[in-house]
Amino acid sequence: MATLNVTISEELTLNGADRGSTNTLAVASVTQVYHRIVTCPASVDTTIATFQTATNTSDNAMDIDDAKYLRVTNLGTQLVNLSLQVAGGEDGTPNMSTTLLLAAGRSFVMGAVNDGIALSDANANIVAALTDLESILIDPVGNAVTVEVFIAS
Repeated sequence: MATLNVTISEELTLNGADRGSTNTLAVASVTQVYHRIVTCPASVDTTIATFQTATNTSDNAMDIDDAKYLRVTNLGTQLVNLSLQVAGGEDGTPNMSTTLLLAAGRSFVMGAVNDGIALSDANANIVAALTDLESILIDPVGNAVTVEVFIAS
């Protein structure tokens, strides 16, 4: 087993004052890594990661219980839509989704995917009953794009 060390650092001097910060995270007991650079064709949604409890139930699926850290980085120069497909039940097919705009050079980071996300369009209240992230899709918004996927389990 290994420990994944993640450092996020911002450097900013505003009006002569240092406003930057550095935060570190140690993710223990990592035994697997999924690291891939994916070229997503223009005008085609591309599934870049899938999570299930039984990895043999879906092509290239990762064990949902083991995933501890994930990052998706837009390596290109174009905007992309990053879609989080959410299953309302264990090992379910996605029945909810949310989409985030991921600008060029930007990253999306998430911790555990099992019971790690919840969505509701009924109101703007906090949803405490978290469910599972089933997959991540990239919508390249009409241009071929390249993204990097890093998942530690």
